[in-house]
Amino acid sequence: MHDDGTLAERLREFAAAREWERFHTPKNLAMALAGEVGELVAEFQWLTPEESAAVMADPESARRVRAELGDVAIYLTRLADVLGVDLDRAAHDKLDESGQRYDAESYRGSARKAPPLNR
Repeated sequence: MHDDGTLAERLREFAAAREWERFHTPKNLAMALAGEVGELVAEFQWLTPEESAAVMADPESARRVRAELGDVAIYLTRLADVLGVDLDRAAHDKLDESGQRYDAESYRGSARKAPPLNR
């Protein structure tokens, strides 16, 4: 089905084989990502919180949600690759920052926003 390369490598090869690199500008990829996120959101629109939590129990809904998550992952990964961003590192860095902003003791069970970090 596919090789053992990373998703970014596979997407790079996929685009190159089709000569799509010229279309994969950061602007175009960001717009495509936003569109796919919208399609994912549409799968949950109008569901109750309980229905949304159980969406994967219905095979047809699960298939659609899984496909939209795949689309989001593809465009996010491709955008990061085109920009030269290590997506895994960026996510870890953001989580480290969030850990500083939202210490577990002060924010346990709370949805309140934290003030920005002093940089």
